[in-house]
Amino acid sequence: MKPNELSALWTTLGPALANHLWQSTLFVLAAALLTVALRKNQARTRYWIWLAASVKFLIPFAPLIVLGEQLGWLRSSGEAQPGVYFTIEQIGQPFTSPTVGGIRAAASPIHLSAASALLPTVLILLWLGGFAAVVAIWCVRWRRISAVIRQSTPVLDGIEMEILRRLESTLEIPTQLKILSSPTTLEPGIFGIARPVLLWPEGISARFTPEHLEAVLAHELCHIRRRDNLAGAIHMLVEALFWFHPLVWWMGSRLIDERERACDEQVLEFGSRREVYAESILKVCEFCIGSPLACVAGVTGSDLKKRMVHIMSEHIGRKLDFSRKLLLTTAAVLAIAIPVMVGVFNATPSRAQSTDAATTPTFQSFSIKPSDSSTPGPNIEIGNPRPLRMMYGPEGFVADNVTLQALIQEAYGVEPNQISGPADLLSGTYNVVAKADPSTGAKFGPGFGNGAGQLALQAALAEHVKLVVHHETKELPVYALVVAEGGPKLQPTPSSQLAGDQRKIGMQMLLKGRGQDSIVTAQGVSINDLVRQLSMQLGLAVIDKTGLKGAYSFNLHWAQNLNQPDAEAADNSSTTPKASLIAAVQQQLGLKLELQKQPMDVIVIDHLEEPMGN
Repeated sequence: MKPNELSALWTTLGPALANHLWQSTLFVLAAALLTVALRKNQARTRYWIWLAASVKFLIPFAPLIVLGEQLGWLRSSGEAQPGVYFTIEQIGQPFTSPTVGGIRAAASPIHLSAASALLPTVLILLWLGGFAAVVAIWCVRWRRISAVIRQSTPVLDGIEMEILRRLESTLEIPTQLKILSSPTTLEPGIFGIARPVLLWPEGISARFTPEHLEAVLAHELCHIRRRDNLAGAIHMLVEALFWFHPLVWWMGSRLIDERERACDEQVLEFGSRREVYAESILKVCEFCIGSPLACVAGVTGSDLKKRMVHIMSEHIGRKLDFSRKLLLTTAAVLAIAIPVMVGVFNATPSRAQSTDAATTPTFQSFSIKPSDSSTPGPNIEIGNPRPLRMMYGPEGFVADNVTLQALIQEAYGVEPNQISGPADLLSGTYNVVAKADPSTGAKFGPGFGNGAGQLALQAALAEHVKLVVHHETKELPVYALVVAEGGPKLQPTPSSQLAGDQRKIGMQMLLKGRGQDSIVTAQGVSINDLVRQLSMQLGLAVIDKTGLKGAYSFNLHWAQNLNQPDAEAADNSSTTPKASLIAAVQQQLGLKLELQKQPMDVIVIDHLEEPMGN
């Protein structure tokens, strides 16, 4: 695979992998807090919590998020909870869609530098080297144990077999365990998962009383009963794949600690005396060396001093009370519910404008060609001298000298700062002629672009410029439209006028040149219509917080003074077009525009091709 191809693959999978690692890390930290809360309870509970945290590294939350997206229709579009979703998404998926030059790196057509293109290759080779080193070390240790197995001889009778068969019946072990007498000093341990055998050092039985022998054998049978070798092998896989993550190795030691303590508790539950059991472990430590692999469960694992204190404690293995059970249940439910909820909220923006595909109007033909920037036309952007015109009509959609960014804004009903994409492809100007498809029976007319017309434009852009986007939620500056002190100065439109000549209903705009006033004349329009017009003029989303309902008529004019560069939106001086418009809205309409920050829907461009003229 070539470096550029590997780089493209990395930029596609990198954010998802980073999110998975982050989510797994949060899961481990949550598990750690949970085990602290349960530190006085049975070790087996804490062991299963740590094992769940380990398995989480192998299971991403993505399937649960996809499930939530499928259930996204359950969430009403009117619910005002973008802030909640924004917070959850930022915490749970902080690496989603990293941008390079303003576009999502995963699908960006941007050409990376040679050094940047080689970085994924270096990282992948580094990971492969670490993975191979860890596996090689374990293979060497496994071969050592396998060699010991080959040198061992089966134990067919003796006191060990008598005690073992009696314990198997007591502990309800379904198969009879084989004992292999080992010539080494490797500690007693269970080798294998499907067909386990017990490695038993030669001569160790002579050091034990029958009661000591019973305690050690009971400990090993508890490992079989709990399937600890299988769990150990699973975590070894996690350690091999995520060898670079320090918490993975820390979890491994926690698992061994709790595994041995859980077996200690079970042995004591089956009737072994504390002092005898503790002595038997100490004798094994005195005579033998520990197991080199986590998937070969022995006797001497964990911190010996703490383990002796734990065994001799009178309050060992306190069972879960109702409050602890409730805590565990709540944690389990949240572990599933949170990613599902992220998917539910993530599905909403993309479905907010969805309609039945069978009734969505389409364009019969669509032409987009590079334009001559000197083409005359009205200027609808404050401080931008480039002529620009977009219009819906009975026959379709026409746009002259428009950028792809302006078309995407129109198609998705967003403002410039709500689009993340490659500046070089978004800045060229084009002429667009789109004719409506008569077969749909749709009529393009005033206001049609606010609904189904946008969907038709989205489909046309997807087909003709290969536009692929996804939605994100980001905190952006917006204007909040509120009622100014003194109340609104809008004139309510009588219902008789609304029922009269419909040609007079709507909003007309006359934009003039430098140093002259721009004028908006409106009759019978809603606050939403005003908000849309203000958003277009200011270049930022305007959120209606006036609470005003009904239809209104008004005239609005402001100075289109371009003698000075446009200032920041917060500039209240009257020397800039934006500030002039903001002041005019307050003085003439009795409404106030306040600059705020709010979670907003952002269109992230995954793929876009330059129009070739079609």
